[in-house]
Amino acid sequence: MSDGPGRRDAATDIGVLAGRLLFSVQGELHARLRRAGFDDIAPRHGAVLAYLEVGGIRATDLARLSGQHKQVIGKSVDELEELGYVERRPDPADRRAKLVGPTARGRDQMRAADAIMAEIADRHRQAIGAQAYDRFMADLGAVVDRQRAALREIVADPGQD
Repeated sequence: MSDGPGRRDAATDIGVLAGRLLFSVQGELHARLRRAGFDDIAPRHGAVLAYLEVGGIRATDLARLSGQHKQVIGKSVDELEELGYVERRPDPADRRAKLVGPTARGRDQMRAADAIMAEIADRHRQAIGAQAYDRFMADLGAVVDRQRAALREIVADPGQD
């Protein structure tokens, strides 16, 4: 099937490139985590694990930070709790709320994932140079922030299209 005239170039399409980056980083991270003994977690758990804080974090904050729906986060927290990576505990600032915090196994996974991600970043920093990498990360962060803001506007006013 031909892309036909006017079709975007996948090599410059921001969504395609972002997806390729995400899936390749996730793939390496999870392959290396499996080798390190964390073979019971899946990429979908990253919406929780990537934003987990040692002192705990509310599920609503996990949803906001990850961009996932609260129900998706809740399901992942349930699964990670069953697997022994996280636990729910009362939030000392608001007894009605719960914090999701890492267990000892969760902290071990966090340390392993952080080390792997640092190695991935360092590999790219060395390949393109520290200044270029730092600029890329700053620019990528700015693009992400603008895109998330645009999405919030569209969701807030769905009739504007």
